[in-house]
Amino acid sequence: MSENQCKPFKLLIVGGVAGGASAAARVRRLNAKAEIIMFEKGEHVSFSNCCLPYHLSGTIADSEDLVLMSPESFRRQHDIDARTNSEVTAIDRTAKKVTVKNLLTGESYEETYDKLVLAPGAAPILPGSIAGIHRANVFTVRNVTDIRAIKAAVDQEGIKQIVVVGGGFIGIETAENLKKAGKDVSLIEGLEQIMAPFDYDMVQILHKELDDHNIPLYLKSSVTAIEEGCVKAVKDGKEFTVSADAVIMAVGVAPETALAKNAGLAIGETRGIKVNHNYQTSDPDIYAVGDAIEIYNALTHSYGRLALAGPAQRQARAAADHICGIHHNNRGFIGSSCIRVFDQNAASTGLNEKMAAKAGYTYDSVLIFPSDKVGIMPDSNYMVFKLVFEVPTGLILGAQAIGRGAADKRIDVIAAMITMHATLEDLKELELCYSPIFGTAKDVVNFAAMVGLNILYGNYRQVHVNEVRSLVESNAYIVDVREEEEFAEGHLNGAHNVPLSQLRQRMDEIPRDIPVYLHCRSSQRSYYALCCLRGNGYRNLYNISGSYLGISLYEYYNDKTEHRTP
Repeated sequence: MSENQCKPFKLLIVGGVAGGASAAARVRRLNAKAEIIMFEKGEHVSFSNCCLPYHLSGTIADSEDLVLMSPESFRRQHDIDARTNSEVTAIDRTAKKVTVKNLLTGESYEETYDKLVLAPGAAPILPGSIAGIHRANVFTVRNVTDIRAIKAAVDQEGIKQIVVVGGGFIGIETAENLKKAGKDVSLIEGLEQIMAPFDYDMVQILHKELDDHNIPLYLKSSVTAIEEGCVKAVKDGKEFTVSADAVIMAVGVAPETALAKNAGLAIGETRGIKVNHNYQTSDPDIYAVGDAIEIYNALTHSYGRLALAGPAQRQARAAADHICGIHHNNRGFIGSSCIRVFDQNAASTGLNEKMAAKAGYTYDSVLIFPSDKVGIMPDSNYMVFKLVFEVPTGLILGAQAIGRGAADKRIDVIAAMITMHATLEDLKELELCYSPIFGTAKDVVNFAAMVGLNILYGNYRQVHVNEVRSLVESNAYIVDVREEEEFAEGHLNGAHNVPLSQLRQRMDEIPRDIPVYLHCRSSQRSYYALCCLRGNGYRNLYNISGSYLGISLYEYYNDKTEHRTP
């Protein structure tokens, strides 16, 4: 036990929820004598902010269930003085004291500290360029008070059409829950896709899911004004209007750094509070954790911001440990997250292709469509899985999974492998539990590693789904090895149908002097065909990654969402 675990001291914490409340509780567990005061400017000091959207659909029926602990609970259980409706307005670092404003009475007072933890979080962005942004029917989602206000507004008679602006986690979850509540929901996103952690080829599945549930999706569109009964936006220079009784703004968050800036604390390049490996700010007696700080990315070797509850809690624990004299090994973050979009579960970890390219990696990826459990099980479905790896080392850089099954389970495996600096060889040999009701004997992640190793070692060459359109337009020789009835239901323009079951008898139909591009439904049968042809002397062969499923999703929903006429 360190000396700091026995020595009494006074700790002030600015902000509750995941960061502040976790730091307070951890310090109390380590030091029974410390005086701990936590200030929260909202009316609730501890609540489940990740669950907020689910109150809109009634999944969480009572908003009181969102509140995890009251100030009275903190006092009784942890001897922590939690003060709500209390905003810390200034820090005097020389005198080691803060100024606190009681938002109910307007009174201000001072509190001294020995150590100070900043966990102010991040505030929803409300672009000032949007006319009408402060109208009464415009809402954001940050706390229980916000979600109660939205629920009360949309439950009013005549409130039917809702526009959600922003396709990140909050925007998608809010749109889904409002749709389940029976509302007509439209979603406007400024980029070419929703959900930035996913690559463009993967995210088309989520675009399709929104489309299947009748949520109009307007991509590459910027809101210009919010008026009575509608939202005005522009895309490619063309203005359009979407009917709206209420508007939810979810375009992102900005770190709450004003308090730190005014106190002279260093701010990082990404506009978050700058901290060291122990989460100390430029003042060693002041720590900062959560959405307001910038932290080290273990894969890109650079600093960035990450607004997720899990990392915030780990940061809070690390800061609390250091305050109490316990060493912390800071490994940085890799960025693991998951979301449900109606019937699709989606998860990602590490780097996607955009991130890997930006970080300067030489990399490749594989895209597969295996079954998430044994195919004869009645609830078996395909799972779209993408694995990104470094070339030539095979180091695992990231993965994305989308499907009706346990996408999070597969991504959790990859997150653990990335943390352990594992390679494709390690993943191929990873022993995982198996039962037909949970997965397959060769799990999705093992399968991806094997395909990745085939690519890495040059056992065959592949073409990514985003390259297929140019192949079709250039009249490349594409062989579809699906059965004739599958081909008849839909196929690529100009493709030649030579089913795998007939390949050995019809091999002479396939030219040897030009490149041949093979595909099937999911890339597996086309791989078998490639091996057969290679064994019979063919050399200029390519397998299309993701095959017909991936091509169909990429091309059809790319066209449908990107070129939708508002």
